[in-house]
Amino acid sequence: MFTCIGYAASSATTPLAPFTFQRRDCGPLDVQIDITHCGICHSDIHTARSEWGPASYPCVPGHEIIGRVAAVGVDVTRFKLGELVGVGCMVNSCQTCASCEAGLEQYCDAGPTWTYNSPDPAFPKTDAYTFGGYSRAIVVDERFVLRVPENLDPAAAAPLLCAGITTWSPLSHWKVGVGHKVGIVGLGGLGHMAVKFAVALGAEVTLFTTSASKVEDGKRLGAHRVVISRDAEAMAAEANQFDFILDAVSAEHDINAYLALLKQDGHMVLVGLPEKPMSIGAFSLVAKRRSLAGSAIGGIQETQEMLDFCGKHNITSDIEVVHADQINEAYERVLRSDVKYRFVIDMDTMPKSVEA
Repeated sequence: MFTCIGYAASSATTPLAPFTFQRRDCGPLDVQIDITHCGICHSDIHTARSEWGPASYPCVPGHEIIGRVAAVGVDVTRFKLGELVGVGCMVNSCQTCASCEAGLEQYCDAGPTWTYNSPDPAFPKTDAYTFGGYSRAIVVDERFVLRVPENLDPAAAAPLLCAGITTWSPLSHWKVGVGHKVGIVGLGGLGHMAVKFAVALGAEVTLFTTSASKVEDGKRLGAHRVVISRDAEAMAAEANQFDFILDAVSAEHDINAYLALLKQDGHMVLVGLPEKPMSIGAFSLVAKRRSLAGSAIGGIQETQEMLDFCGKHNITSDIEVVHADQINEAYERVLRSDVKYRFVIDMDTMPKSVEA
């Protein structure tokens, strides 16, 4: 065991604060990573504040992790000291169910071990929970460590481990590419990555946003067209036009308005997570044999494929780097949508010790 410093929430209502805890030493198949950067995801806020069910406290969030290999177990073959690597939303899974065998660990029948706030299989006879990337170091089974292309800015690459793979996975699964007309709903942490990926894959991309202030930014990110979704006439003009629509909005909204934009046999996929149930009109689907689906993050193999694609096309997230002592301020700004488009913590600013 070794001592690690991080930032933790001690309850659902208290600000995150410096926290000292113990990490396990490398087992035979483990990789120890000195973390350089960790992205702030909206799900970190939901979890730290027990908004998606009771969290285990203290809670050290963070699943958009970039760092350098500091140590490896005796049987590790895939990584060597000093390599730039990443860790995403998962650090383990059963490895035996059909989903795991297909490389889709995010759909593990037993449930994956999440990078934080998940029962820790390394300590099966205890009530220990995983601690995430708002910390100086992490130890992870090599099967869940990802190689990050050295040409990418480590800070801007961090959100690829969640925002990136969450949008890449459905685009890859539904084979979006040249000749496809694609709509992206919402321009935030997820939406801005979806625009970049869909454009790089060769699709004709239209961004749908409620905000006129995001028109120019959408075009800067590569969208070929931007439609203001509050404009009923503009939306009506887009009916029956799209092969694929990716909905990245987590606020309450009318998805039937977007289903109507799909061609016959078109697909709409949800990656946003609105809090309230949505009402879906059967005629929106039946009339043109349209399909509506959801998608969650991505498996390890496809996450590596996404990172390799990003290295080839020099794709990263648009970020604002913050110091560790700005995490709570960053949380409030996320809730105000006051970031373009992801906060990333510089781990060099993490305290080297915590006063008792």
